Amino acid sequence: MKFIPYGTQWIDEDDIDAVVKVLRSNWLTQGPAIAEFESALADYCGAGYAVAVSSGTAALHLATLAAGVSPGDKVAVTPMTFVASANCVLYAGGLPRFVDIDPDTHNLTPEALSTLFEAEEIKAVIPVHFAGQPCDMVAIGEMARARGIPVIEDACHALGAQYQDAAGDWVKVGSCRDSEMTVFSFHPVKHITTGEGGAVTTNDPDLCERLRRLRSHGITKDPVGGAWPNDDQLWFYEMRHLGFNYRITDIQSSLGRSQLARLDAWLARRAAIADTYDRAFADQDRVKTRASTDGFKSANHLYVIEVDHRNEVYVALRERGVGTQVHYIPVHFQPYYRERFGHGPGDFPVAEAYYRRCLSIPLFPKMSDGDVELVAAAVIEEAGKERRPA
Repeated sequence: MKFIPYGTQWIDEDDIDAVVKVLRSNWLTQGPAIAEFESALADYCGAGYAVAVSSGTAALHLATLAAGVSPGDKVAVTPMTFVASANCVLYAGGLPRFVDIDPDTHNLTPEALSTLFEAEEIKAVIPVHFAGQPCDMVAIGEMARARGIPVIEDACHALGAQYQDAAGDWVKVGSCRDSEMTVFSFHPVKHITTGEGGAVTTNDPDLCERLRRLRSHGITKDPVGGAWPNDDQLWFYEMRHLGFNYRITDIQSSLGRSQLARLDAWLARRAAIADTYDRAFADQDRVKTRASTDGFKSANHLYVIEVDHRNEVYVALRERGVGTQVHYIPVHFQPYYRERFGHGPGDFPVAEAYYRRCLSIPLFPKMSDGDVELVAAAVIEEAGKERRPA
């Protein structure tokens, strides 16, 4: 039986040729392909700079440090995300403060964020563009600027997404128009892949330099501002921060740049698949889909539905060859967060209600029209079955 996964990469001969070219070169890592990928990514997003790293988690960690999050600082983040979006705060010694989500977009809301601002002294905000749908960055950016705190967009789902600014102009996620930094992931199920990898975009040259040092042990080879004189600059290097080995390789970067050339076509295909699902489920009372919102263009990383008897539907679809996934177990439900911070059921009721019913169904550019129709039909049939009360 054919199995359709919920997501997968698409590697073609151009990608393979790009990687082979690097393998036959003199550089496998720390060579020119990294800067070329960073430049192409920054240009695509409309940002001044991009810093590529070893994973999306590494990108979140470095962005949090570069933003100046220090031990004890409280940082706003959503509970409806992968744990890395909150863990990066802990890595810096900070304290995640969760904000409940909108029931229709599944994103952190400016209203809930405002309530948190009134209750606690928040030092940074990490809005997550869930499933590829941008948060209300105009409102979030205005609120953060008024308080003088940095915003780090977690756009690991949202490469290629857009939103309208106050003037009605379309803004690409990653341009950092309403934030200090934006983080991306290039895991194989994401919009483009480098195998494992991530990046941070920014318009601030000082943040860019800080990120580049932090990804490579905190070391710089620039003698300007050095701590001690050195006449022989040929071998100079100096550790100015406690950094990490979060470097990406030329092999990965060559793959990423090759993939980036097809991103717009893949985004169009994702949008077409999402539109087919929208039309298929429009009259289905037992399949709730995310509401469309004017002024936002999703990157359609995930297609999430809400159904009754989610666990039974999950099993039934997989038995029919339809791969599904649950995005996500709320972070505050994780044992570490429950034990350390005392979180539990009822703390963030909207996120928890969504979690009990959510299911991500297949969405990736390589799907055929027949695959999409098969998935939609299977979902309608399984969601519509009468089942015993949970």
